[in-house]
Amino acid sequence: MHALLVGPAIATPLVRRRLRVRGAVQGVGFRPFCALLATEHDLTGWVRNDSAGVEIEVQGPAAAIDAFVRQLAFEPPPLARIERIESAVCETLPHERAFAIAASSAAQPPATIVPPDAVTCEACLDELFDPSNRRYRYPFINCTHCGPRWTITERLPYDRPSTSMARFALCAACASEYDDPRDRRYHAQPNACAVCGPRLQLLDAAGREIACDDVIAHAAERLRDGDVLAVKGVGGFHLVCDAHRADTVARLRDSKMRASKPFAVMCLNAASAARWAELDAASEQLLTSIVRPIVLLPKNECADRTLQGVAPGSGELGVMLPYAPLHWMLFHELLGRPTGSEWRTKANDIVLLMTSANPGGEPLVVDNAEALKRLRGLADGYVVHNRPIVARCDDSVVRADPQHAPQIVRRARGYVPLAIPLPGIARDAPPVLACGAWLKSTICVTRGNEAFLSPHVGDLRSAASCAALKEAVERLTGFLGAAPRVVLHDLHPDFFSTRFAVDYAQTHGIEARAVQHHHAHIAAVCAEHGVHGPVLGIALDGVGLGTDGTAWGGELLLVAGARFERVAHIAPLALPGGDAAARAPWRMAASVLHALGRGAEIAHRFAAHAAAPTVAQMLACNFNCPRTTSAGRVFDAAAALLGLAALNRHEAEAAMALEAAAFDHGSAQAAVDAYRIERDGALDLLPLLARLTDVGEALDARRHAAARFHATLAHALARWATERARALKLNTIALAGGCWLNRWLRREVVSQLEASGFTVLEARAAPPNDGGIALGQAWIGLQGI
Repeated sequence: MHALLVGPAIATPLVRRRLRVRGAVQGVGFRPFCALLATEHDLTGWVRNDSAGVEIEVQGPAAAIDAFVRQLAFEPPPLARIERIESAVCETLPHERAFAIAASSAAQPPATIVPPDAVTCEACLDELFDPSNRRYRYPFINCTHCGPRWTITERLPYDRPSTSMARFALCAACASEYDDPRDRRYHAQPNACAVCGPRLQLLDAAGREIACDDVIAHAAERLRDGDVLAVKGVGGFHLVCDAHRADTVARLRDSKMRASKPFAVMCLNAASAARWAELDAASEQLLTSIVRPIVLLPKNECADRTLQGVAPGSGELGVMLPYAPLHWMLFHELLGRPTGSEWRTKANDIVLLMTSANPGGEPLVVDNAEALKRLRGLADGYVVHNRPIVARCDDSVVRADPQHAPQIVRRARGYVPLAIPLPGIARDAPPVLACGAWLKSTICVTRGNEAFLSPHVGDLRSAASCAALKEAVERLTGFLGAAPRVVLHDLHPDFFSTRFAVDYAQTHGIEARAVQHHHAHIAAVCAEHGVHGPVLGIALDGVGLGTDGTAWGGELLLVAGARFERVAHIAPLALPGGDAAARAPWRMAASVLHALGRGAEIAHRFAAHAAAPTVAQMLACNFNCPRTTSAGRVFDAAAALLGLAALNRHEAEAAMALEAAAFDHGSAQAAVDAYRIERDGALDLLPLLARLTDVGEALDARRHAAARFHATLAHALARWATERARALKLNTIALAGGCWLNRWLRREVVSQLEASGFTVLEARAAPPNDGGIALGQAWIGLQGI
C-alpha cells in the first residue's frame, strides 16, 4: 500500500519495507549506523537487534530506500559481516515522523552471531594516550568499532545485560555516550571508563595484592628485571617476559616443561618485527589486519642470536602485534611514555615473549582464581582484572600466502565465531555436532548451511582439556540455539572426543556416527570449497586409525561427500614400540635401517639411547612393531637419519627441524633423486630414505640432503597423485593433513599439480591439521541427513 509524500509541487509515493540483515551484525555499531543513514536519506522507521540478526522497517520514497539498502550492503560498519539482506513490502505509517532504535527482541531461537573480538581502533588509541582525555591510560578503552565481543557475550541478542559487562553500571558520562546515536560509543556494550568500569590489579607470586598507584608501570619494571608475569587479556592469560632475557626464557621453559617448542613474541609494529623476521607485503598485511593473529614469519639471521631460546630448531618466528589496550600500554611504558603518535609506528628493539598461559598441553587459563592455582610456579606475578572472560579464546596462528588466502594453523581469536559457509547445503538443513579427534581438538556445530568451529581447545591429554571440550559444546550449541540431529566422531574408540560423542548421543537420543580420520581431513577441504562430487585427496599427517585397524597417515583417497575409497597409500614402515615411535624419531630411523637390511647397525648408531639394542631385537623378531603408512613418521625417520632430531619433545619437532635445514640450504631447486613410484601398489619411499643413511656429520651436507629429500618427496607425491587422478578421470585434487603445513612440500606439490592441469584445493577457512577435522566430520554428517 502506498501513501503520498506531498510537497509544494510534487506528490511522491511513500513506501515502507521490512529488511532482515543476516550475518555478524550485532555489536558492530550497526543500529546507530542505520539510524544515521536513514536520517541522511530523510527516512523514518526503526531498527532493532533480534535473534536472527538486525530487523529494520524503513519508510520514504522508493529511490531513497533503494539508496539506503545499497549503502547498507556495500558500506557497512568496519566490523560488520553481512551475509544477505532480505526485503519485503509492508504497510505504511503516514504519521511516522522519525527513525528510532527500538529495544531488542529475542522471541525466536538465535539465527545470528556476534563478531569476533576486535583490535583496538586508531580513534581509541588516540584517546588512550591523550593526557587531556578522560580515558587516558585506561586499559579497557573500546568503542563500537573495537574491543571484546565473543569473549564477553553470554547469549544473544548482543546487549550489555547479556555480557560480562552487566555488573558494571555506567557512570553518567559513559551513559551519555551509550545513549547518543551520534556518539562513537552508542550502544558499545563494553563501554566503560576508570570511574565505572573494570580495573587492573597486581598480585605477587603467592596471589597477594601489591599496592601500587600504577599497575602498568610496576608490571613494566618487573619485566625489565627479568620476571615472568601472568597477564589477563581478552580471551585468557598470557605468560609474558622480555624475549631478550635468555635466562628468563630458559627458566620459563623449565617451569612450563616446554623444552623446545617455539614461543610466540609480540612486537610493537611491523617495522620492529622486521628486525627479527622476514616480512613481505602479504605477511605485513596479515600482521596488521583487524584479526591480529600470530603470523609465522621466516626468521632472519639475528633472531636466534638476540632472542635466544625463543624459537629453537624452527625456521620461523611467530610474531603478533598489540591488539588490546593493555598491550599498547605496556609498550608505551617500556619506551618511557613517549608523546604524540609517531612512536606507534617507529621501529624499536622491544620484544615481549607472549605465550598462552597454561601448564603444558592444558587449556588456556581464563579465571583469576584458576590462574593462581594452575600457574603457580610459572609466574612471578599476576596482572589481573575484574571483567570476567565468558569464553576462552586463544590467539590464532596463521601463515601468509602471497597468492592465496592465509593458511590457518590454529583458528581462534579474530576468526571465531564467524561462520564458514557450506555451499550446496540447504539453508534449513538440520544441525549436526562434530567432536573432532584428539590432537588440536576443536568442535563444530552447523546451523543450516553454516559451520561454526569452536576456538582451539587443544590436545585431549588432560582432564582440564576434556572439560574444555565439553564447555565448548555447551557454549556453541547454546549460543546458536542448535539441537543436533546427529553427532560425529573419529573412528578411534579410545579418544575422549569419541567417548563424549557416544555419551552425548545416548543422552540426547540421537545417532552417533564414526568418521575415518583422513576422510574427515579431505572432507574439511571439500566443505569450504562446496565440492560434493568426487575428488582425489592426498591426506598426509601423523596418524589416524584406518578402516582396516592399522595406522594410516599417507593416503590417496577417492572422496565424494559421505563416501570414500582408499585407492593407494605410502608403503608401510614398522613402528617399533607402537606410539613410542612417534615420540622418538630415532626409532623410525632404526625401522628404516632394518628395512634396508642394516639392522645390525642400530645398536651402535643409536648408542645414546639405552633402548636401541632392544629396538633392534623387536624389529628382528617383528615384536610390537605395528605397520604404518604415516607420512609424519617418514619425516621423523629422515630427520633422525640426518642427525637433526632424535626425539619429538613437541609435536612435529623433527619434521620442523628437517624443514628448517632444507630452507637453510637455500636452494629451491634441489636435485631430485630417482625413486620407485610403487611397491606392491604403494608409494615406495625407502630408496629415498636410503640416501640419507650415510650423509655424514657435516652441517652443509645434512642441509643439502634435507633439501634433496623435500624436492624428491614433492616430485614423488605429485607424480603419484597425477597418475591416479588420470586413471580415475579426475581433475580436482584436495590436500589435507598436518604435513601440508610444510612450506617446501606444499609449494612444490601444488606447483607441479597445477602445471599438470589439475585444480588443487587446500584448507584455508580451517587448519589443514587436526584443528579442521571437526569441520570435515560435520560436512560428512550433513551429507547423510
